[in-house]
Amino acid sequence: MQLGSKIIEQAVEAFAQLPGVGKKTALRYALHLIKNDEHYAELLQQSIIRLKTELKFCSKCHNVSEQEVCDICLNPVRDQATVCVVQDYRDILAIENTGLYKGLYHVLGGLISPLEGIGPQNLNVETLVLKCGSGGITEVILALNGTMEGETTAFYVFKRLAGFSLKMSTIARGIAVGEELEYTDEVTLGRSITNRIPFSG
Repeated sequence: MQLGSKIIEQAVEAFAQLPGVGKKTALRYALHLIKNDEHYAELLQQSIIRLKTELKFCSKCHNVSEQEVCDICLNPVRDQATVCVVQDYRDILAIENTGLYKGLYHVLGGLISPLEGIGPQNLNVETLVLKCGSGGITEVILALNGTMEGETTAFYVFKRLAGFSLKMSTIARGIAVGEELEYTDEVTLGRSITNRIPFSG
């Protein structure tokens, strides 16, 4: 794409690195910034820098947090005996929006995918094993995508936790196989959590 300006080309290249953003959309973003005043660009810049410098990952569940331990883990009203295992922060948002789950979470930070070079060692599995081994957890809900990677990861987690006296369940498959949680409507997702079924591996 010849844009006649190295600065615009660099901006387009940067925006095009974002998921789901093609070159045309990236160009629209760059032109939008050019049209707006400098204050708008500064706000955007500060927000991006704060995302990278001020956000942390919760030391207990690996959720995105502004402090050492996230608000969900700190909430004494939450069911401390139930842990919902999810891929990432977006899945927590999706489940929380149903208003039907009141337990804790554990964020794996991805799914096992040999094609992408992601193995169990790249995920937050060991901290989940330690959490379950320390006592107090009675149920683990595997709320992972119904894809091959999601099923593989769920089976791996199931095997790693098999030695503990835990109820293992998975969300009911009112969610279509192959569908990602973040795109599932709240009613279907809520019912899937409420009507979870035992995980047999």
